[in-house]
Amino acid sequence: MGKKYDFKYIVIGSGPAGSTAALTLAKSKKRVALIESRHYGGSNLNTRDVPYKVALDFSHTYHKLSSYPEFRNQDLTFNFPTVTARELNTVMKTGGNDKKIFENAGIVCIDGYANFLDQHTIAIGQQKITAEFFVIATGSRLKTLGISGTDHVDFLSPNTAIRIRRLPKVVTIVGGGSTGCEIAEYYAELGVKVLLLETSDQLLPREDKEVSETISNYFSRHLGISVLTSCKVVALEEDNFSKYIIFQTNGVEKMIRTECIILATGSEPILDYGLENANIKFKNSGITVDKLFQTSAKNIYAIGDCLGNESSTERAEKEGLTVALNLVNKTKITVDYKGMPRLVNLYPEVATTGFNENDLLRRDRGYKKALVKLDEISASKIYGIEHGFIKLLADKNNHIIGATIVAPNASLMISELSIAVRHNLTALELASTPHVCNSFSEAIKLAAKKLLPKKH
Repeated sequence: MGKKYDFKYIVIGSGPAGSTAALTLAKSKKRVALIESRHYGGSNLNTRDVPYKVALDFSHTYHKLSSYPEFRNQDLTFNFPTVTARELNTVMKTGGNDKKIFENAGIVCIDGYANFLDQHTIAIGQQKITAEFFVIATGSRLKTLGISGTDHVDFLSPNTAIRIRRLPKVVTIVGGGSTGCEIAEYYAELGVKVLLLETSDQLLPREDKEVSETISNYFSRHLGISVLTSCKVVALEEDNFSKYIIFQTNGVEKMIRTECIILATGSEPILDYGLENANIKFKNSGITVDKLFQTSAKNIYAIGDCLGNESSTERAEKEGLTVALNLVNKTKITVDYKGMPRLVNLYPEVATTGFNENDLLRRDRGYKKALVKLDEISASKIYGIEHGFIKLLADKNNHIIGATIVAPNASLMISELSIAVRHNLTALELASTPHVCNSFSEAIKLAAKKLLPKKH
């Protein structure tokens, strides 16, 4: 007779990876526990994805209205506390920090910080709990390594940047990746003076150069955001009057004064919960797993941001579902990430799928490229959009292998291209697909046509 455990499955962390795994495991009718140390639903639901979409939707709308000549002489004001209150209300409506969602599925919810004692036992405070299988989905936290002063200088993080009660007049944001750019645009659209600092030589360093140039030009020309690249922030300081950022650029150390500091310096996996006690191998960059997300402890799996891979809600949910189904059905299904979309929630939105040019150049892989600027199509004139483009990448056989969209509705348009990448559609198949006239999606058809031999 096998050893008895308190639970068949314990999931640690209730973000998109953990919640998907727990809810799927609960359908097996086995005893399932979910451990959460802070907010049920994780940071993506409570402090990131949902509230950011609400906040950015408002700032985009406000700025767009303010830009119309018809409203130029109107006094368009807003109540900032009402804006932040709407974010909180929307989080509640979408199930933020609501353990009943899990309890109604038969899951036992346990509040607290888990610490492994061995491969089958965790401690939560003074309580010890055992399980046959564990799924670790503890996510990530803000990375501030290399910046001194973060322990005593008051700064905002991505989780708190849009939750403040009073709108500052001047903001300095450290980090020009996707989150830093979203925060910069949010504040600038609401009338705040913004300085954005980035370590690499371009904004959005994960994206191709055309993306960075388009967004940088838009930030400068339309929002008045000051961007400083190739600078490394080394310290934060403050006195009774101001905050200060010390950074290095071109071998010279400089200091700037600001009213508000926001660190958007990337994330690091959360790993401090006794992994070594369970013989789980890990590095500072994340937990080590195989293609089935199994750790070196065969009864323990890890998914989501704690692996240190690309942070994505879509990826996390897919991983959670796959691990849970494999555990329940005793299968060995692997995750196929091909065609997985990635979005930067700016205006214009930036969406990518498959490879970008940087990926292909690193792999020394040949490709064909077609780019159509939005100002080449009628929708640009209709909606007054001067910036943005659609870029398609194809292999030697004209199969679509990657796409980048910088456009107002990129998050919707990218789905078509994700299908194309995932199912090996050709440029001809994409070009022959009907697209709505006078819409931005017409640029997809034009770009696909550019990839075709001249006889087409």
